[in-house]
Amino acid sequence: MLKNSKKVLLSLVAVIAMTSSALAETDKVYATVNGMDVTQKDVAALLRGQNVEFESLQKEQQRQILDNLIEQKLLADMAYKSKISKSTEYKEELERLKKSLAFQMWLRDFSQNVKIDDKEVKKFYDENKAKFKTPDQLKASHILVKTEQEAKDIIKKLSSAKKLKDEFTALAKEKSVGPSGSNGGELGWFTKEKMVPEFSTAAQKLAVGAITKTPVKTNYGYHIIYLDDKKASAVLEYAKVKDRLKQDLIQQKFAKDAKEEAVKLKKKAKIEYK
Repeated sequence: MLKNSKKVLLSLVAVIAMTSSALAETDKVYATVNGMDVTQKDVAALLRGQNVEFESLQKEQQRQILDNLIEQKLLADMAYKSKISKSTEYKEELERLKKSLAFQMWLRDFSQNVKIDDKEVKKFYDENKAKFKTPDQLKASHILVKTEQEAKDIIKKLSSAKKLKDEFTALAKEKSVGPSGSNGGELGWFTKEKMVPEFSTAAQKLAVGAITKTPVKTNYGYHIIYLDDKKASAVLEYAKVKDRLKQDLIQQKFAKDAKEEAVKLKKKAKIEYK
C-alpha cells in the first residue's frame, strides 16, 4: 500500500517478522536423542519458507522430518565435541552469531515500542486518498478464433440473436479456441493492464451487454468481446484500509526510528573504509 524508498528499512522489518515468529514459537518436544530434545522450534526452522504445517503432514512424513532432525542433532553434538569447538575460527563465528541474535532480539523489542494512534492513521488517509484508489475494472467474455473471416461470421450471427448473452456463451463453447471457451468465454474481472492493449481498448469502448462489431486482432488471433459489467475507479473506504494502513505506518515509523538510532551510533563510532 505504501512505497518505502529505503530498501534497508524493509529488510529490518523482515528480520523482525522472522525473529518474532521464531522467538514466539512454543517449545513442544517431539523426540529426544541422547538426552537432547527435538522441539517445535527445530521443526519450524527446518520447514521455514516451505508453507507446510508439521501437524497437517501424514505420520510417515512427520517421522521422516523428526529422523532428519535427530540425525542433525547427533552430527551437531559430535561436531561440538570435536576439536572444532576449540578452534579460533569457531570462537570468532560464535561471537558473530551471538551479536546477530542479540541484534534480532533488540529489533523485536524496539519494534514493539513503536506506536501509531488512530488520529495519525486517519490524517494520512485523508491527505493521501489517491493512494487508495482502485482502478477501473471490466468483466468480459470473448470468443477467440484463428481467422478474421471466422470472427466476422460469428459477429454476423450474433447480430441477429434474440438472447445475445446466451447465444454468445453457446458459440464460445462451440467455436472458441481459447482456454476460456469451455467456460463460455468468461474472463472474469480484470484491469486494462491485465490484457493486451488491443483487447483492453476494444473492451473499454463497449457498453455493458454489447459486443464488438468488428473482430479485435491480437497476437492470439481474432476476438469477439462481450462486456458483462464494469466498475469505475473509486477510493477505498477508510474502514477497509485502516488496519493494513496502520501496520504499514508502524513499520515505516519503526524503520525511520531504527535508522535514526543507527545514524547516532555512526556519529560516535570510529569507521575506516578499506
